[in-house]
Amino acid sequence: MAFDGITVANLKRDFENLLVGGRIYKIAQTESDELFITVKLSYEAAEQYGIKQTRLVLSSDASLPLVYLTDETKASPMTAPNFCMLLRKHIQNGRITSVSQPGGLERIIRFEIEHLDEMGDLRHKVLLIEIMGKYSNIIFTDEQDVIIDSIKHIPASVSSVREVLPGRTYFIPSQDKANPLETTADEFSSLVLGKPMPVFKAIYSSYTGLSPIIAQEICYRALVDADKPANALSTSESISVYRAFDVIMEHVREGSFVPAIYYDGDAPKEYSSIPLSIYGFDLKNASNPSLKSSVPGIRVISDISALISQYYAEKNVVTRIKQKSVDLRKIVQTTLERNVRKYDLQRKQMADCDKKDKYRVYGELLNTYGYSVNEGDKSITVNDYNTGKDITIPLDPTLSARENANKYFDKYTKLKRTAQALEEQMKEVSETIEQLESIATSLDIAKKEADLAQIRQELSESGYIKSHVTGKNGRKEKITSRPFHYLSSDGFDIYVGKNNIQNDELTFKTANGGDWWFHAKKIPGSHVVLLTGGKEVPDRAFEEAAALAAYYSKGKVQEKVEIDYLKRKDVKKPNGAKPGFVVYYTNYSMAIAPDISSLKLISD
Repeated sequence: MAFDGITVANLKRDFENLLVGGRIYKIAQTESDELFITVKLSYEAAEQYGIKQTRLVLSSDASLPLVYLTDETKASPMTAPNFCMLLRKHIQNGRITSVSQPGGLERIIRFEIEHLDEMGDLRHKVLLIEIMGKYSNIIFTDEQDVIIDSIKHIPASVSSVREVLPGRTYFIPSQDKANPLETTADEFSSLVLGKPMPVFKAIYSSYTGLSPIIAQEICYRALVDADKPANALSTSESISVYRAFDVIMEHVREGSFVPAIYYDGDAPKEYSSIPLSIYGFDLKNASNPSLKSSVPGIRVISDISALISQYYAEKNVVTRIKQKSVDLRKIVQTTLERNVRKYDLQRKQMADCDKKDKYRVYGELLNTYGYSVNEGDKSITVNDYNTGKDITIPLDPTLSARENANKYFDKYTKLKRTAQALEEQMKEVSETIEQLESIATSLDIAKKEADLAQIRQELSESGYIKSHVTGKNGRKEKITSRPFHYLSSDGFDIYVGKNNIQNDELTFKTANGGDWWFHAKKIPGSHVVLLTGGKEVPDRAFEEAAALAAYYSKGKVQEKVEIDYLKRKDVKKPNGAKPGFVVYYTNYSMAIAPDISSLKLISD
């Protein structure tokens, strides 16, 4: 998600309400491109919001520039950098007099600060942060917009558009884009609707501060295909697009923001300060200040700073786990592909072995009709008494009828032994493929490093990777990963295994014979156990446990997943079976959507 101009407008509104009138208490440069500014709030703001101070984070990191408020602290270097010392000299103890967003929806926040100089005279300074990707910067100017310094110096050799150096006049870099908050229907038509490009691209490329997802949302609300060329829209479609655009801009002008995070499963995929109906947000309820969306995968958070902090914290967790699981995923994928190729080859060999019965029949018929074979015959046609049909048997003309029969019997015996060996090998390879597909699903489920450690343990015990001793005194590292624990709507405990080791423990140690066991039918997934506690289980609890089995399976992307469920006592584990592998012969089934929004997660 781009840190777009609408998000900045939301932040600017919150900063205005909270920070204006507050005094800058501390300034720390925690990174080469990041500031933590502690602000003591005005008496009025402190009374209204119930806090006395907050910390303003300004980050011009080229890969992830951010602005938000936080209660967290961060260690700063022992010796403050020059830019930090300069800010302390000029604006520490200064009062924030205004917060603005210049240029309509430019991704810039401007803090105006008044302070007393060395002579006791009142002075005004400006601190700006520009959120512009790799060009992001934090710039400090005087009241005449002359740059005093910046956290990043940009000379002419780096940018021919604008120098950012002490002594230069500050100005907003021109992007040749219009202000979306001040546009008219005629201007919208001339800027957007005549372009020979997808309409959503025409929108965000014409106006400042609009991200591609906001442009797609405008098209979605207008019931227009976002990829349709803008210059190919009908009159009614053009009117609908402008109306949807104007409605969103009116909400921004009024400050009617509804910040929300949109999830793909457990992973955050998007956030926005306006409702995104393209992801299922119900616009009819958007004006409700106490809104808690009932749509799975949407979480409304009224504080945009808290949202930004949570979104990127969760994003970092998901990204970190994916990075740490790369080596395991590669091992699993490589081994899985190798075994799939091996299984395909074995199937072809087994198809060749199916000829063995033909050779046995040839031998038997030659023993019966061998008297009619003449020396030098290359074939013989006889009646097959098994089918009643004539059959032609190829012969080696250098061999007698009995020798040809023995040759066919030898082929039959050899193929029969080969088929028996292949049958065992195919069973073993098939179970290996099933285990590796299950491990791949476990890697998708993993949320913590401890989860990965248990998967690594299974891979090691199964011989796919070498065993590593990481604990003290040569002992194995203690695994702290535990199954997911959910509470059903009716108060029943439901546990979900994160990997095959936990699946075995849940099924054969945690659950009693009278508890219920759930699993996606014929696809990799978690074992799910519903603990009854000796009580009668209502239908809703069965459906919720089945939904968990669907959600934590390879079929979670499907609209509905078929789930097998039965009493735990009827689930068996064959001797020598791989982790997580079980068998059962009688079960119930249901098809259910992988929606677990009604369930409460107790622990993960």
